[in-house]
Amino acid sequence: MTSTRTLMRRAALAATATAAALVLAACGGNGSDTGSGARTSASASADATAEAHNDQDVSFAQGMIPHHQQALEMAGMAATQASSAEVKDLASRIEKAQDPEIETMSGWLESWGEDVPSSMPGMDHSGGHSGGHSGGSDGSDMPGMMDTEDMDKLKKASGKDFDTMFLTMMIEHHEGAVEMAGTEKEQGRYGPARKLADAVITAQTAEIAEMNKLLGKG
Repeated sequence: MTSTRTLMRRAALAATATAAALVLAACGGNGSDTGSGARTSASASADATAEAHNDQDVSFAQGMIPHHQQALEMAGMAATQASSAEVKDLASRIEKAQDPEIETMSGWLESWGEDVPSSMPGMDHSGGHSGGHSGGSDGSDMPGMMDTEDMDKLKKASGKDFDTMFLTMMIEHHEGAVEMAGTEKEQGRYGPARKLADAVITAQTAEIAEMNKLLGKG
Protein backbone atom coordinates (compact mmCIF):
# COMPACT_ATOMS: atom_id res chain seq x y z
CA MET A 1 0.00 0.00 0.00
CA THR A 2 2.75 2.36 0.98
CA SER A 3 4.60 1.65 -2.23
CA THR A 4 1.47 2.21 -4.29
CA ARG A 5 0.73 5.54 -2.60
CA THR A 6 4.31 6.65 -3.20
CA LEU A 7 4.10 5.84 -6.90
CA MET A 8 0.76 7.68 -7.20
CA ARG A 9 2.18 10.72 -5.40
CA ARG A 10 5.20 10.79 -7.72
CA ALA A 11 2.98 10.52 -10.77
CA ALA A 12 0.82 13.39 -9.52
CA LEU A 13 3.88 15.58 -8.86
CA ALA A 14 5.23 14.83 -12.31
CA ALA A 15 1.91 15.76 -13.90
CA THR A 16 1.79 19.01 -11.91
CA ALA A 17 5.34 19.91 -12.92
CA THR A 18 4.54 19.23 -16.57
CA ALA A 19 1.42 21.40 -16.40
CA ALA A 20 3.37 24.20 -14.70
CA ALA A 21 6.05 24.03 -17.36
CA LEU A 22 3.43 24.33 -20.07
CA VAL A 23 1.86 27.32 -18.35
CA LEU A 24 5.23 29.04 -17.95
CA ALA A 25 6.10 28.36 -21.56
CA ALA A 26 2.79 29.81 -22.66
CA CYS A 27 3.25 32.88 -20.46
CA GLY A 28 6.80 33.30 -21.66
CA GLY A 29 5.65 33.17 -25.24
CA ASN A 30 2.89 35.71 -24.66
CA GLY A 31 5.22 38.03 -22.75
CA SER A 32 7.76 37.91 -25.53
CA ASP A 33 5.14 38.68 -28.14
CA THR A 34 3.71 41.49 -26.02
CA GLY A 35 7.15 43.01 -25.47
CA SER A 36 7.92 42.84 -29.16
CA GLY A 37 4.59 44.42 -29.94
CA ALA A 38 5.19 47.17 -27.43
CA ARG A 39 8.60 47.89 -28.90
CA THR A 40 7.14 47.95 -32.39
CA SER A 41 4.40 50.30 -31.23
CA ALA A 42 6.93 52.57 -29.51
CA SER A 43 9.09 52.64 -32.62
CA ALA A 44 6.09 53.47 -34.77
CA SER A 45 5.14 56.23 -32.37
CA ALA A 46 8.68 57.65 -32.45
CA ASP A 47 8.69 57.49 -36.23
CA ALA A 48 5.33 59.27 -36.37
CA THR A 49 6.67 61.99 -34.05
CA ALA A 50 9.80 62.38 -36.13
CA GLU A 51 7.76 62.72 -39.29
CA ALA A 52 5.22 65.17 -37.90
CA HIS A 53 7.47 68.18 -38.39
CA ASN A 54 8.90 70.19 -41.26
CA ASP A 55 11.98 72.27 -42.03
CA GLN A 56 10.43 75.34 -40.42
CA ASP A 57 10.05 73.48 -37.11
CA VAL A 58 13.74 72.56 -37.24
CA SER A 59 14.75 76.14 -38.11
CA PHE A 60 12.58 77.50 -35.31
CA ALA A 61 14.18 75.27 -32.66
CA GLN A 62 17.73 75.72 -33.97
CA GLY A 63 17.26 79.50 -34.07
CA MET A 64 15.33 79.98 -30.86
CA ILE A 65 17.75 77.96 -28.71
CA PRO A 66 20.72 80.32 -29.19
CA HIS A 67 18.31 83.27 -29.10
CA HIS A 68 17.12 82.13 -25.67
CA GLN A 69 20.71 81.41 -24.60
CA GLN A 70 21.65 85.02 -25.25
CA ALA A 71 18.62 86.23 -23.29
CA LEU A 72 19.74 84.04 -20.37
CA GLU A 73 23.24 85.52 -20.56
CA MET A 74 21.78 89.02 -20.47
CA ALA A 75 19.40 88.15 -17.63
CA GLY A 76 22.23 86.58 -15.64
CA MET A 77 24.04 89.94 -15.52
CA ALA A 78 21.09 91.64 -13.85
CA ALA A 79 21.57 89.88 -10.51
CA THR A 80 24.77 91.80 -9.78
CA GLN A 81 24.67 94.76 -12.18
CA ALA A 82 21.09 96.05 -12.07
CA SER A 83 19.99 98.66 -9.55
CA SER A 84 16.24 98.28 -10.05
CA ALA A 85 14.39 95.56 -8.17
CA GLU A 86 11.89 95.45 -11.05
CA VAL A 87 14.65 94.75 -13.55
CA LYS A 88 16.11 92.02 -11.35
CA ASP A 89 12.67 90.44 -10.98
CA LEU A 90 12.05 90.56 -14.71
CA ALA A 91 15.44 89.02 -15.44
CA SER A 92 14.71 86.21 -12.98
CA ARG A 93 11.39 85.47 -14.67
CA ILE A 94 13.05 85.42 -18.09
CA GLU A 95 15.54 82.84 -16.82
CA LYS A 96 12.84 80.65 -15.29
CA ALA A 97 10.76 80.72 -18.48
CA GLN A 98 13.40 80.35 -21.15
CA ASP A 99 15.76 77.78 -19.65
CA PRO A 100 13.11 74.99 -19.69
CA GLU A 101 12.14 76.00 -23.23
CA ILE A 102 15.74 75.46 -24.34
CA GLU A 103 15.61 71.96 -22.86
CA THR A 104 12.32 71.24 -24.61
CA MET A 105 13.51 72.40 -28.02
CA SER A 106 16.80 70.52 -27.62
CA GLY A 107 14.79 67.37 -26.98
CA TRP A 108 12.81 67.89 -30.18
CA LEU A 109 15.94 68.29 -32.26
CA GLU A 110 17.50 65.17 -30.74
CA SER A 111 14.37 63.13 -31.46
CA TRP A 112 14.39 64.40 -35.05
CA GLY A 113 18.06 63.53 -35.52
CA GLU A 114 18.96 67.20 -36.04
CA ASP A 115 21.90 69.20 -34.68
CA VAL A 116 21.37 70.92 -31.34
CA PRO A 117 23.04 74.38 -31.21
CA SER A 118 25.69 74.52 -28.52
CA SER A 119 26.55 78.20 -28.75
CA MET A 120 25.13 81.50 -29.90
CA PRO A 121 25.86 82.24 -33.57
CA GLY A 122 27.16 85.72 -34.17
CA MET A 123 28.57 86.19 -30.67
CA ASP A 124 32.13 85.51 -31.80
CA HIS A 125 32.00 86.71 -35.39
CA SER A 126 29.61 89.64 -35.59
CA GLY A 127 31.77 92.36 -34.09
CA GLY A 128 31.73 94.08 -37.45
CA HIS A 129 28.06 94.92 -37.00
CA SER A 130 28.93 98.06 -35.10
CA GLY A 131 25.88 99.27 -33.27
CA GLY A 132 23.72 96.82 -35.18
CA HIS A 133 21.37 94.67 -33.17
CA SER A 134 19.33 92.75 -35.71
CA GLY A 135 20.84 89.47 -36.69
CA GLY A 136 23.57 87.11 -35.63
CA SER A 137 26.12 85.60 -37.95
CA ASP A 138 23.48 85.16 -40.59
CA GLY A 139 21.58 88.39 -39.98
CA SER A 140 17.97 87.96 -40.96
CA ASP A 141 17.70 84.45 -39.54
CA MET A 142 18.26 85.74 -36.01
CA PRO A 143 16.21 88.91 -35.49
CA GLY A 144 16.86 90.75 -32.26
CA MET A 145 20.22 89.15 -31.51
CA MET A 146 22.82 91.42 -29.92
CA ASP A 147 26.31 91.54 -31.40
CA THR A 148 29.59 91.22 -29.52
CA GLU A 149 29.98 94.97 -29.07
CA ASP A 150 26.50 95.29 -27.54
CA MET A 151 27.10 92.43 -25.12
CA ASP A 152 30.49 93.85 -24.09
CA LYS A 153 28.88 97.20 -23.29
CA LEU A 154 26.20 95.50 -21.20
CA LYS A 155 28.81 93.49 -19.28
CA LYS A 156 30.64 96.70 -18.35
CA ALA A 157 27.51 98.65 -17.34
CA SER A 158 26.07 98.88 -13.83
CA GLY A 159 23.37 100.62 -11.85
CA LYS A 160 20.84 102.74 -13.70
CA ASP A 161 22.93 102.70 -16.86
CA PHE A 162 22.70 98.92 -16.87
CA ASP A 163 18.95 99.02 -16.24
CA THR A 164 18.33 101.32 -19.21
CA MET A 165 20.67 99.40 -21.51
CA PHE A 166 19.29 96.02 -20.43
CA LEU A 167 15.67 97.04 -20.95
CA THR A 168 16.37 98.66 -24.33
CA MET A 169 18.29 95.64 -25.59
CA MET A 170 15.88 93.08 -24.17
CA ILE A 171 12.89 94.80 -25.79
CA GLU A 172 14.56 94.46 -29.18
CA HIS A 173 15.59 90.91 -28.34
CA HIS A 174 12.01 90.00 -27.40
CA GLU A 175 10.67 91.62 -30.55
CA GLY A 176 12.97 89.37 -32.55
CA ALA A 177 11.73 86.30 -30.68
CA VAL A 178 8.12 87.28 -31.32
CA GLU A 179 8.91 87.64 -35.02
CA MET A 180 10.51 84.20 -35.12
CA ALA A 181 7.60 82.67 -33.23
CA GLY A 182 5.14 84.27 -35.63
CA THR A 183 6.87 82.60 -38.56
CA GLU A 184 6.67 79.26 -36.76
CA LYS A 185 2.95 79.66 -36.15
CA GLU A 186 2.36 80.42 -39.82
CA GLN A 187 4.67 77.86 -41.42
CA GLY A 188 5.43 75.21 -38.80
CA ARG A 189 3.82 71.78 -38.72
CA TYR A 190 4.82 70.28 -35.36
CA GLY A 191 2.02 70.91 -32.88
CA PRO A 192 4.14 71.34 -29.71
CA ALA A 193 6.46 73.76 -31.53
CA ARG A 194 3.56 75.89 -32.72
CA LYS A 195 2.14 75.82 -29.19
CA LEU A 196 5.47 76.97 -27.77
CA ALA A 197 5.64 79.70 -30.40
CA ASP A 198 2.23 80.93 -29.27
CA ALA A 199 3.39 80.93 -25.64
CA VAL A 200 6.52 82.91 -26.60
CA ILE A 201 4.41 85.52 -28.38
CA THR A 202 2.02 85.88 -25.43
CA ALA A 203 4.68 86.02 -22.71
CA GLN A 204 7.24 88.16 -24.47
CA THR A 205 4.70 90.65 -25.83
CA ALA A 206 3.55 91.19 -22.24
CA GLU A 207 7.15 91.60 -21.09
CA ILE A 208 7.82 94.12 -23.86
CA ALA A 209 4.93 96.22 -22.55
CA GLU A 210 6.29 95.85 -19.00
CA MET A 211 9.79 96.92 -20.06
CA ASN A 212 8.47 99.92 -21.96
CA LYS A 213 6.69 101.04 -18.79
CA LEU A 214 9.91 100.66 -16.79
CA LEU A 215 11.61 102.88 -19.38
CA GLY A 216 8.81 105.39 -19.04
CA LYS A 217 7.51 104.70 -22.51
CA GLY A 218 4.37 102.85 -21.47
